[in-house]
Formats: sequence, structure tokens, C-alpha cells
Amino acid sequence: METRVAVISIIISKTEQVERVNGLLHDYASGVIGRMGIPYREKGFNIISIVMDAPMNDINALTGALGRLEGVSAKAVCAATE
Repeated sequence: METRVAVISIIISKTEQVERVNGLLHDYASGVIGRMGIPYREKGFNIISIVMDAPMNDINALTGALGRLEGVSAKAVCAATE
């Protein structure tokens, strides 16, 4: 199956969602290349960047599931196809 490289940016404004976010990331761990998390304590946010190499369906499914969580915003940027 064809895969795409993507970066998913996640902003968590409700810290009670962190466990659910981590659960979703675990579900899609096979496509994750790397992860960086930054707690922004002054604003009460957690910011996570995920780099994936996965089928587009998986990238969209993860981004959508994250975005449906209250207090979580997620957007994906994909590398251009050749």
C-alpha cells in the first residue's frame, strides 16, 4: 500500500484529554516515525508534533479522531507526491 509522509500538529488545551490522545497515538504507532511534545505551562497547553509515514487513510483517521476530542485541535500537513 502506498504511504505518505505527514506531520500532525496537535494542541491540547484540556489536560484531561492527554491520556486519550496518547491512546490514539499508540493505536497508530506503526506509522509513527517520531514525536516531539512540548508542555506550554504558561498558557496551559500541551503541543505535540507527530511525523508519520503511513497510508493516507491512517493519517486522516488519526487526525480526525484527535480533532473530535473536546479541547484538542489537530491538523495534518502531507509531503507532496512525486
